[in-house]
Order: sequence, then structure tokens, then C-alpha cells
Amino acid sequence: MTAELVRGQNHPLSQSRLEIRVSAGTPVVAAAALGDENGRIHGVEWVAHPGAPTQPGLEVSRQAAADHRLAVDLDAMTDAVHRVSVLLALPAPGGPGPARFGAVAAPFVAVTGLDGGEIASYTITGLEAESAVVALELYRRQGAWKVRAVGQGYAGGLADLLTDQGLPEAVPLAGTINEAVARGLARSVQAPPSRPADGDRSRQPAAPALGPDQGGTAPQGAPGPVPPPYGGPGQTGPQPAYGGAGATDPSATTGGPIDYSHPGRRNSAPPPPPPTAPPAQPGQPAQPVAGDATGWSMEERLYNQVWGMFEDLARTTAAYRSAVDFAESRMDKELEQTLSDPRSRIGGQGDAAREAARARYTHLVDQAREVLDRDLVQLVAEADVVEPALPPAFARWDNPAWHAYRVPMEIPMALRLGDLRLPEADRIRIPMLLRLPLERGLWIDSGRADPVDGSFTDSHDMRRLAMETAVAHAARLLAVYPAGEFTVHVIDPAGSGAQPLAPLTQTGVLAAPPAQGAAGVTDVLGRLTQRVDLVQMALRGGAPDALPPGFDTSQQLLIVNDFPHGFDDRAVNQLRYLADEGPAVGVHLMMVADREESAGYGPLLDPLWRSLLRLTPVPDDHLADPWVGHAWTYEPPLVPPGSQVLQQVLTQVAAARRSWDR
Repeated sequence: MTAELVRGQNHPLSQSRLEIRVSAGTPVVAAAALGDENGRIHGVEWVAHPGAPTQPGLEVSRQAAADHRLAVDLDAMTDAVHRVSVLLALPAPGGPGPARFGAVAAPFVAVTGLDGGEIASYTITGLEAESAVVALELYRRQGAWKVRAVGQGYAGGLADLLTDQGLPEAVPLAGTINEAVARGLARSVQAPPSRPADGDRSRQPAAPALGPDQGGTAPQGAPGPVPPPYGGPGQTGPQPAYGGAGATDPSATTGGPIDYSHPGRRNSAPPPPPPTAPPAQPGQPAQPVAGDATGWSMEERLYNQVWGMFEDLARTTAAYRSAVDFAESRMDKELEQTLSDPRSRIGGQGDAAREAARARYTHLVDQAREVLDRDLVQLVAEADVVEPALPPAFARWDNPAWHAYRVPMEIPMALRLGDLRLPEADRIRIPMLLRLPLERGLWIDSGRADPVDGSFTDSHDMRRLAMETAVAHAARLLAVYPAGEFTVHVIDPAGSGAQPLAPLTQTGVLAAPPAQGAAGVTDVLGRLTQRVDLVQMALRGGAPDALPPGFDTSQQLLIVNDFPHGFDDRAVNQLRYLADEGPAVGVHLMMVADREESAGYGPLLDPLWRSLLRLTPVPDDHLADPWVGHAWTYEPPLVPPGSQVLQQVLTQVAAARRSWDR
């Protein structure tokens, strides 16, 4: 029976190999610290954290996540260790998440055996301004181990927590942990916003874009009002930026909230019911149908259904991997016990014991695989009906939806940037959907890669593939926005991307020919930087209608090829400025670059790379899900060889843009 602990309560532990499970509802950092009989941490090597996830007897997650599983082996602890403290912290301030535990649901921590059975649990309540907390501790008393619920929070974050634990290097270690977490968050796929309460099921647009004086940029996909010209799906044509000329709502100039929700999606009526599945045969699971999720439109239901499939696959795979880990640990323990008995080292008795241990391991793994395969069959069936029903913004390039493409009248909820898969479920491809409007730049990595399929691609081909991938992403963005509401600029200093850029240049969808040379770099960066400055000044001054006449209110995308070639120090600083401040005012960055080529700048560019979502032109397992942190294989959305769909779509986009310009 599980012991539900309250603060200060303890409970004996009958097992030495444990798993500590954390559920926080929002990404948190999980770490574990070893302490002596007084609870003091002797050095940084006594702390397991995302930057150093493995210590003797301890293993923690490598990134911030909403759910964690920490492995603890008390028998592996040295005699100097008398306490194991489980530490939780919110990612460093300034990031997209909450800054205090009082703003999120109470974290839940459970101590379980390797078989999954809960031994003790604790819900950490009463936290307010704290951003780090000692959740619980395992401590040794008279040769026996116990668990105690602690719940001690620290408003000063990890630095204060580690200092209180007696660690001299507390501040540097906290910085190291935050740096490792930032790297992990940069590779994590952003989770969609939480579903609204039953009383408010109106579709939530992307997060508001705030200026630096308003608290920074909101996280991708968070709910909240959005200022035009990217005010969400209700917008059917170009409008003045930020409620400019023609705005009648007085709050547009006073700084108050503006309601940009779709007039047809108020909560005065319930959402239309989702499609119903045909009756299932007795003993058989129900047949999946496309759009079988909550939402006010088919698009929203499909979006939620795809994310539900993503989460289901992540969690069922996590359960399988945990079961395999338990089977391996149990077999190791049984073999260790067998070898510790001198009588079993010789003769048939030891061989029989080893064979029995391996047989039990095989049986447990087969059971876990059977459960996984059952779940995968259902997910494959669901994917088979969902994929053909996806609209163009969610669909692959080989989907027939693109052959019936027409320039849209409103912005979709999200855009497909590729596919994600796991090695245990190679048959299933999960669409990687990113909410619109973009609030994070993209980095197409043209550097050396180790593809998961073992193929070899030389540097020249990688650059070409990276540029082709960037063009495919840009074409999608142009295709899903209404005419005149998305503008693409290109910086190609040496002209090396001329061939991959041909679909954009030949169809006439670019705002101007690709900028070349140092002068071209300076011109484009200068104009976009000035745009960001103008809009920010208008917002800060409470005069959004004071923008110059004829100001282009469309979203702006800058594709940069061959960075840092052609960039001087001033241009590099402008690029960083656009990456940080641009998304909030509709200026987005797409870098096509090899990070190693800019190594001469040292750590100066580290924030730039972390601020961008890294994508690859070849399959690569560098992205993580936001629930359990699996490493997913990303596959780029390349156009099928020989297909003319890209040219056909861009031709329609260009024609619609010319009609709109007239």
C-alpha cells in the first residue's frame, strides 16, 4: 500500500533499487544531491544534474521535462553518503516558462520499486515565490534507509538551494545546470497550449508578442491575444499593424487588452461534435476516425488529435523502456546473487540459475513488447486515417491536398515542419506541427551530421540539402498565409544557394532578388532592424497608428545562407538582435549554417544558436518530446523527386500576390 506523505513525514524503504517519478505539469529540472550525515554536499561530483546526469548509484534526466524518472541504487552508495536529496527547479528566469512554483500545479513525487509499485508519494504544496525545492530525501538511519517528505523551497533558485546544502561551488554549479538545461530546451519540441476549461472552449491564438519593456516574448503556442497583422485565424486580409489606422477599439491606443478571437468561435454555443466512429466488433477496439478530438473546427480537432498521438506514442514507449530496464536490473541482481555463492560457481547448479534468470528476463521483455505492439497497432490505424485527412498546412508534400491547393483566406493554426519517429515504432511518423505565427527562429544545420540511417553525405551535398530544406519550409510558410501577408527576404553573400533558391526566384515570390556581398548583407539587415525598432517604439509610445504610411504589415522571413560569410561584427550583432526581438514584431529568422564555421566568435553566438529551433536536412535524432524527453528522429519535409508540386504552389502564391498588389 502506498504511503501518502505530508511534509516532514517519513517512511521505511524495503528495497534498495528505486525509481523516483516526478510529475509537475510544466517543464522542471530534476537533480539529485548526495550528502553526508549532516546533509552537507562535499563537491560538485556529489550532484547528479542534466549536465552530469550519472553519478554512482544515481541517474537523472538530461533535460527539463514535465515528467521525470530518476534511478537510485542505494546499495551503490559509498559509506560516506547518508542522504540523497531530490531537487526540483524551474528553468532559469528569462525563459518561456513560469518563474515560480506558485504559478503552476503542485509537483507530485513518488518513490517506486523497479516493478512500478509505489512505496511512498508526496504532493509538494504551499509553494509560492520559490523557484527551486528539495522535494524529498532518502536518508540512512542505523543501517536502514527511509524516505522523508521535505518540500523546502528557495526563492533564489538552485544557487540558494545548493548554498544551503553546504556546497562551496553552489553558484558556478547552478550556472552549469542552467546552461545544460538551456541546451536541452533548445532541442525540445514545444508542447501545445493546455486545453481550455469547459466554460471557455473558444480557440486560443498564439501568445501575445510583448516588447522588452513588457516582459519579453511569450512561449510558442501559449494561449493569449495576438496583435494584428498576425491576429489569428479570423483575419482574412492585410490589416494595419497593431491596430493602426482604422482601429476603432479605444484600447488599441491605451494599451488595454484587445479581443481578436474569431467572431464565429465565441463560447455562446458548444463546438460541433467530432466525427463518430463506427461500432466496434465485440472484444475489438473502436476504429479510429480523423478529427476524433476536441476543437471548434476540423482543423483544430486534427491538430489536437496529432498531438494526442504524439503524447500517446511517447508515453507507451516510455513504459516499454522502463519495463526493459526493470527486467535488465532484475536479471543483473539475480546473476549477482548467483555468483556471490561459491557453491553455485561450479557445476550445473550455477548454469541452471543463470539460464533461469535469462529466461525470466526474456519473459518480462516479451510481455512488455506485447503491450507496446498492441498500442502501436492502434496508433498505426489512427495514423492511417488521420494522414490523408490533413489540410495542406499539416500535410506532407506528397499528400493529394497540395494538388487541390488554393491560396488561403486565413492563417492556419500550425505548420508541418517534418516528421518524428522512435526506433521502437518505426512504422509510425508523427507530424511535427509548430504553432503559427512563429515565435522562434529556425536553424537548418548544414554542418557535418551522423545520419541515423548510416548513410554518408559530404559537406557540399549537406549545404545543398540544407538550402533545399530551407526553401521547402519557406514555400510552406508562403503557401499557408493569405496573399500579401508573408514576405521572404534572402541573404546569400556568395551566391552559393542560387540553384536551390531557383523555385523562389523563378516564381517571383521573393520581395527582392537574394542579397549578395557585404553590401547586400548590410542593406537587408539594416532595413529589417529599422523595422523592428519602429514597431517597438510605436508600441512603447502607445501610438501603434503612428507607423509610416505604406508600412508593410506582413510577416517577414529572412533566410540567411552561408553564415558568417559576408558578416562583419556589426552585422552579427544585428542578426542576434533580429533573432531576439524580431519574432515579437513579425520578423523571423531562418539560418542555413554550419555552427563550426562561426566557432571563431566563441561563446558570443551561443545565445543565437540556442534561440533557434535546430532542424536538419537529413534524418537525425536531435529533438526531444516535452513529456518524457525521448530522443526522436526528425525527418525533413523534402519534396518527392521529380514532383512539380512546389513550383505549382509557388506559382499560385505569386499570382495571388500580384493580384493583391494591384
